Amino acid sequence: MGGMERLLEVMRRLRGPGGCPWDRAQTHESLIPYLLEEASEAADALLKGDSQEMAEELGDVLLQVAFHSVIAEEEGRFSYEDVERSIVEKLIRRHPHVFGEGTAKTPEEVKARWEELKAEEGKKEEPCGLPKHLPTLLRAYELQRKGVDPGSAEGLRAALEKGDLEEALWNLVGLFAKRGLDPETALRRRFQRACQEG
Repeated sequence: MGGMERLLEVMRRLRGPGGCPWDRAQTHESLIPYLLEEASEAADALLKGDSQEMAEELGDVLLQVAFHSVIAEEEGRFSYEDVERSIVEKLIRRHPHVFGEGTAKTPEEVKARWEELKAEEGKKEEPCGLPKHLPTLLRAYELQRKGVDPGSAEGLRAALEKGDLEEALWNLVGLFAKRGLDPETALRRRFQRACQEG
């Protein structure tokens, strides 16, 4: 039995008769906070660079995939195989420069083509074109990268002079966006340094 199949079997046992009462009570909706928390902890582990911790936290993210897949399987909606097939097909479809006749020589060209293909697929976007549950700092960054109400150094100075911290933060995120630097990751790094120093 392969690794993923073993994980799915464990989840089916936990969800089945005589399994774990907590696991059996969970729904797609109730698990959302855990999915976000595990993804956040994995991000911290990746920045920290500890291999054992990275493997453990990525395993916790994988658990969420298995958990949702088993719930959906019980409901007759989809299975893990559908999840895997969907991402494999998407990766192939959105990388024509690798699997097809397309060309892309730089990461920027790949990203632009990915967005074009996504639009061609009719992928629905949330308001502002961003996932609802993306951390607010990342939402502001992605929005400004798209050119929506971009912040500036001048705007930052003016906001600080007025004592408008909300506007100052928006403009500071704009400076990150102009440099192509993700403020969420930068702040995570700074947080880790603070914890190590403290």
